[in-house]
Amino acid sequence: MSANSTLQSLLALAPDEAAALRAPGAPPLSFGRLRTLVEETVVTLNGLGVGRGDRVAIVLPNGPEMAAAFIAIAQGATAAPLNPAYKLDEFEFYMQDLRAKALVVEAGSLSPAIEAARKLGLLVLTLTPRAGGAGDFALSGASRARADAPGFAAPEDIALILHTSGTTSRPKIVPLSQRSLAASAQNVARTLELSPADRALNVMPLFHIHGLVAGLLAPLSRGGSIFCAPGFNALKFFAWMEEAEPTWYTAVPTMHQAILTRVAKQREVIAQHPLRFIRSSSASLPPQVIAELEATFHAPVVEAYGMTEAAHQMACNPLHGVRKPGSVGPAAGPEIEIMDMAGGILAPGVVGEIVIRGENVFGGYENNPKANAEAFANGWFRTGDQGVKDADGYVRLTGRLKEIINRGGEKISPREVDEALMDHPAVQQVVAFAMPHERLGEDVAAAVVLREGASVTEGDLRAFLAERLAAFKVPRKILFLREIPKGATGKLQRIGLAEKLGLAG
Repeated sequence: MSANSTLQSLLALAPDEAAALRAPGAPPLSFGRLRTLVEETVVTLNGLGVGRGDRVAIVLPNGPEMAAAFIAIAQGATAAPLNPAYKLDEFEFYMQDLRAKALVVEAGSLSPAIEAARKLGLLVLTLTPRAGGAGDFALSGASRARADAPGFAAPEDIALILHTSGTTSRPKIVPLSQRSLAASAQNVARTLELSPADRALNVMPLFHIHGLVAGLLAPLSRGGSIFCAPGFNALKFFAWMEEAEPTWYTAVPTMHQAILTRVAKQREVIAQHPLRFIRSSSASLPPQVIAELEATFHAPVVEAYGMTEAAHQMACNPLHGVRKPGSVGPAAGPEIEIMDMAGGILAPGVVGEIVIRGENVFGGYENNPKANAEAFANGWFRTGDQGVKDADGYVRLTGRLKEIINRGGEKISPREVDEALMDHPAVQQVVAFAMPHERLGEDVAAAVVLREGASVTEGDLRAFLAERLAAFKVPRKILFLREIPKGATGKLQRIGLAEKLGLAG
């Protein structure tokens, strides 16, 4: 059981004068000022009729105000950050589905979330930035009745509520308690050996569990600071490095790959601002990209494995010790096992479904008994990921169960095809996926982005793969794209890609 089981206790240890939040062109916000801001915000929310257990939708641009708003609101209510890029109908769906009581937007916002909130009868609260440091703000709104449950949250109160991506079904609601978030943040901090001397550069969106826990709560839990970028931009990344002087950053694979395309003229910046390590999570990082990142930044790349239902981190390669490329490392928080379809735990080396249990794991989807019955077995949460654990306890992902390609009964892991294609010198990025086939049911397809200046044909790549993969795994169709479609958090999306690329008919 973690000693710090609420966000309030998690963020209470750093000295008042230490920098907590930083941002481009702004003075830092100290831990002392951040803690005062949290107290002010909880009192304000309570006075506006919002308290523990009430859901507050947050629609703010990425940056220090979003970071501070989440930290503050989650300590006195339930924070529900939403993607600012949503359209009116999406805002209305998500706010109604999560039963939001209030919406927080920035002063002057023209977001369609405001119209959706008013249509649903939500309290609309305005966040106005202040000059007290990066992320400092004041919250205002029309007063309603006093909050039913005022004050700071308890360990079992729900701190954060997110929706699953819903790529194959209606999005499911994932409630995460104060205890789960605090445990996960401490797991990440422990794995990365974070200290008050560390300075994180956060480029991850703060409406996603990766950015909220690894990018924000984990470094703050150890008294470190976060430089809050206004979202990811490969063109500005190295300018942010110069200003932030970070010791590390965390990102998804597509972001790492975009950064690598900009390094040619940035060798001096990299040399002047050495990183202690680089972290990757939310999707599998090809071993070839790991090698290129380490050669470029002269720093170890630590690949982690996480998901919303685990309040982010489940496994992670150690910073010191054996790091196995292609593996997401040993358990780094919850217990991890490999389970068969009948609910039995499998021996090392046998492929099955990855299952987890532990303090950071959520208790179940909200109002969805059918999904919960399918997702839990003998006290373990079924992740939906297929993988294998070796004799040392290191986990290797072989794919999402729902993404496995079934070609006439032959089961193919798209990740295996990805890695084989990434070995070709002309290939910068790839995603393999299932396309419909009249006789086989499904066949293999792949979308490829070539390196700048490279030239190769579909036939060339198929011949290259024919020497490395069994014939039934070689893609029937290879498409060349300037950019592969991504989800809101930058992850490549296999499911539905055939339809998006016109291969479903």
